[in-house]
Amino acid sequence: MPKYSVSEENHIKAIFHLQKEAENVSTQELAEKLNTKPASITDMMKKLKAKKLLKYKPYHGFRLSEVGNKVALGIVRRHRLWEFFLSEKLGFPWDEVHDIAEDLEHVSSKKLINKLDSFLGLPKFDPHGNPIPDQHGKIQKDTLARKNNDTP
Repeated sequence: MPKYSVSEENHIKAIFHLQKEAENVSTQELAEKLNTKPASITDMMKKLKAKKLLKYKPYHGFRLSEVGNKVALGIVRRHRLWEFFLSEKLGFPWDEVHDIAEDLEHVSSKKLINKLDSFLGLPKFDPHGNPIPDQHGKIQKDTLARKNNDTP
């Protein structure tokens, strides 16, 4: 799997979360989420489009391609596994794990992440109650149903 820069991964993950709320994500929405300028977003969208990670049409917004979605799920998986590890194994309070996991999610060794997942007992949810994708990027339907029935 190709390696992506931290900036590219942050953009991919932000698009992944924003596109849950709307069909297409606008440059302005992404700029606000990432606290940057729309011109910077436009440059990055061109790069990600060239890498076939998203579908982008100027003035109409963009969304992740199938490949981009797979990359995003991998980033989300790493982030949520690190949150679980930090909370459950190192005793960090659940409200402190997010910022640390933001850094650790960019460690992309597939072997390390799979061993971490196994070490943790293949958890289905992070400390915030969000489902953790499996190594294939799948989120089991029963985990989605459970999440929807949980408290906020």
